[in-house]
Order: sequence, then structure tokens, then C-alpha cells
Amino acid sequence: MAVHSYDVVVIGTGPAGESAAINAAKHGKRVAVVEKQSAVGGNCTHRGTIPSKALRHQVRQIMAFNTNRMFRDIGEPRWFSFPKVLARSQRTIDQQVAMRTNFYARNRVDLYFGVARFKDEHTLMVRDDHEGIEELHAQKVVIATGSRPYRPADIDFRHPRIYCSDTILSLNHTPRTLIIFGAGVIGSEYASIFSGLGVKVDLIDTRDRLLSFLDDEISDALSYHLRHHGVLVRHNEDYASVEGDEAGVTVELQSGKRLRADAFLWANGRTGNTDELGLESIGLQANGRGQLTVDEHYRTEIPHIYAVGDVIGWPSLASAAYDQGKNASDDLLDEPFRMVEDVPTGIYTIPEISSVGKTERELTQARVPYEVAQAFFKDTARAQITGDTVGMLKILFHRETLEILGIHCFGDQASEIVHIGQAIMQQKGEANSLKYFVSTTFNYPTMAEAYRVAAMNGLNRLF
Repeated sequence: MAVHSYDVVVIGTGPAGESAAINAAKHGKRVAVVEKQSAVGGNCTHRGTIPSKALRHQVRQIMAFNTNRMFRDIGEPRWFSFPKVLARSQRTIDQQVAMRTNFYARNRVDLYFGVARFKDEHTLMVRDDHEGIEELHAQKVVIATGSRPYRPADIDFRHPRIYCSDTILSLNHTPRTLIIFGAGVIGSEYASIFSGLGVKVDLIDTRDRLLSFLDDEISDALSYHLRHHGVLVRHNEDYASVEGDEAGVTVELQSGKRLRADAFLWANGRTGNTDELGLESIGLQANGRGQLTVDEHYRTEIPHIYAVGDVIGWPSLASAAYDQGKNASDDLLDEPFRMVEDVPTGIYTIPEISSVGKTERELTQARVPYEVAQAFFKDTARAQITGDTVGMLKILFHRETLEILGIHCFGDQASEIVHIGQAIMQQKGEANSLKYFVSTTFNYPTMAEAYRVAAMNGLNRLF
């Protein structure tokens, strides 16, 4: 059995693992990465962010075609099957894999495909699909193994009509009706996707409002538009049983309600991928959700072993994971380090949502004298041209200093628009001011112009 020595070994090739490995390699370290799947990219590329967002894009195009009057001159509205739409998304996945494989090759990072398990604090055993074993010795280790859907034992996920957010991507038919349990980010996104394909969706929420971490106005807007597209949202519910048969799935709720649909999607919670790492060999222990605890430098209780990305829990975003990987890598290289904070939220429902900073509820509880600046997309020329008039930009700012305290956006391109406000929020002193948007010339017509419209609206409230 061959033994290979490295300065850094990274476990996992999702956003967190990739950024940690490439950053270390660019600083002249000898680096290896281990990937359990047969191709790089992690769950982000193969089961999460990339396929679901590519799928969403195809559905938006279908919805635009079916609702645009101009296209009615071409023909009647068209129905598209879920597998056919999903197949288009595979092209994006293939492009991502090819690009990311090239990253490792260009930076001379060694790739090992197999399951990594700790032998001791500095040694990993990598077992491939053919039972071949490689031994890797590392000065530093970065655990970036990501997460997978939490799957309760009392639900039979082997049943052909019962899915989790991973297996839903292998759905080979288009159900007429679908029950989604869990109304978090993943559940809400899939509710948008399936309802956009004409599927009747029941969305079961264990809480009293959708995505309660969002600004209340934005959460309310999401609820309205999901219902507008035919999603029935049921709040404050939990399941008693989920039973599948040849014709569909029956869900008994603890409230006594009985729901029936062609298929069932579980989208409630995720578990860190730590169960195969052999953590007991090195004295580390994951919590009940399979997540590792780290300090402010992403170090576990063993200082030369780091953990980043979904495997450490919040915020469980690909964007944050990428930053965490780089910053952990900077720390082990003794480079300048920063903790990832104030991460913008990107939620790819239809329409999409993005926010950064404080919500109205948080500012009110903290007794901060804030004011609201608003711009509705229906009033902007660019949205009127594209027809994407649903949504708004909302800026929360300090009444006295005009400091930007929060940016909340709902509608087309929200995840792009938010970054303009984010850039101003991160400035120091007087540079962080609502006045920036009034004194800056924006291209016309653009969605970015909403910042000028909102800023004028906000300043008018002060006088």
C-alpha cells in the first residue's frame, strides 16, 4: 500500500473544499483532495445548488412562454415533463465538472476518488470503489464533506413515490399532485419549480410563517406568490405518518388532516456528512445533526484539523462555504484571516429573494431609529420592458446618519441586485450612506436604478 505525504489534505470538493485546496496550492503547498463521488463538485454541483437552479431557470422560461401574449401568436401553451426539463439541467452540471476538474489539474492538486477515514490525527485511509486503499499523511486537514438530507427512520425513502431533495432529481415522471414536507429554503424553491410546471403542490410548514428569518414583508410576499401559482401552504403542521402505495402517497398530519398526492418530497433539515470519517479514531465527536463544532478560525478541537461548509451548519450556503474554505486555508497558511459574516441570503424561488443586513423586526427590537426606502419594480422602465414587474427593493437606513442597515429584495434578479447595496453597506463611516444612491448615475433603463428610486423615496420620508 502506497503512502503519500502532503502539506494539506482536503476532504470534499464542494465550494468549501475547492477554495481551501486551490488557495493552499497557490501558496506553494503540496495539496490533495479526496472526493467520495465519481466526479468533483460535491453535492452543490450534483444534487443541490447547480441542478436545482438550472432546473428553476428552465421552468421560468416555460412560464414566460406560457403566459406571454406575444408567444400566443406562435402557438398554444406547452406542457413540459419534469424529466425532460431536468435533462437540460444536466448540461450545466457537465460544464461545471469539466471546469472544476481543470482547476485541480492547473494547480497541481492531487485528486483521490474514494471514502476518506481517519487512521490517526495526521493519517487518512482512502478506500475507492474497487476496495483499493491509499494512505495519505497530512500536516493539516480540512474537512469539507458537506451535508445530505435528514431522513427520519419512520418514512420509507425506498418507496418509488417518496423522495428527498437528493432523490427528487431522479424523478422519472411528472406528478399531477405533490406534497412537500418542510417549507424552508429547499422546500419553498421546489414548491416554486413544481407549481411552475403545473403540478398542484401542498407545502407543509412546521412553523407559523414561511422563512421567518426573512424580513416580514418579504416573507409575506413569498407566501402570496406561492399561493398565486397554486401552492397550498399549510402552517403549524407536523406529520404523523407517511405511507406510499402503488397509486400515490398518503400523509396523516398530527392535526388529524389526511392528504393524498401522486408523490411526496421530504425537505426538512440536513445532516452533516461525518459518519464515515472515523472521528472516533481521533477523539472528535459530531453533534446530533452530524455537524462539527469549530472556533472562530474554523479549527476543530484538534488545532490542525479544520472544518468548513455545510458540515459546520449555519449558514449552509454555497457562497459562504466558498469563503469559509478560503479563510480556513488562509489561517493554516498563517495568512491574514477574516471570519465570514453578513452573508447575503439568496433564495431561488419564483420570483427570487435576496437580503443582507438587519430586518425591520431586528431593528425594532434593538430600538434603532430606522426608516424604510422602497422601490417597486412595476414602476421601473427595465421591469416594464422585460415584463418581470413583480417585486420590490427595500432599503432600511438610520434616520439620523443615513447609514444602510439592511437590503431586502424580492423579484427578478434579486440575488444580483442585492450586491450593489451590500458593497455600500461594507464601506466605513460617511461612505455608507443612502445619499450614495442619489448622487450616483445609474444606467437607464436597469434594475439597478431601483436603488436611486428607493433612496429618493426614503429621503422624502424624512422631511
